[in-house]
Amino acid sequence: MLTRLLISSLLMGASATCAWADRLGDLSAGAVLGPAAVAPLETPQPPAKLIVDAPLAGPLRKGAVFIQYRAENLRIEPIFGPKALNITPRVGHIHVIVDDNPWHWADTSGEPVILVGLPAGRHKVTLILADPTHKPLDSKTVTFTVPEHAAHH
Repeated sequence: MLTRLLISSLLMGASATCAWADRLGDLSAGAVLGPAAVAPLETPQPPAKLIVDAPLAGPLRKGAVFIQYRAENLRIEPIFGPKALNITPRVGHIHVIVDDNPWHWADTSGEPVILVGLPAGRHKVTLILADPTHKPLDSKTVTFTVPEHAAHH
């Protein structure tokens, strides 16, 4: 029975992956990846946009906050300063603010934001998409609750 469930699960996953791959198969590399970083752009870049998901539920139940995000029309890179404003396609980074604190940090990894050790209760994290001079381009805020039992682990 377990073998049958495992095979069924694998087949369903493969089917979903194939359907996703089929949809991407009709798109050009440029349509999926954005403009090539090796050639000057021929048209103005659309505005940068930040997409932020709610924290992943599984880790949150254990007290860890994993927030996935992505940027459109901007590449997350560790490049700073006014001269970097001339780079095309556009580059930038994020700023992370937790619970409206007066301090924040910048992140250039492009990886999920991970927070551990927050006390139990309601929290708010704001991600700000910024250009190489730290000028805000877009921002999103997520709110979540760290469970009481999870804050003690």
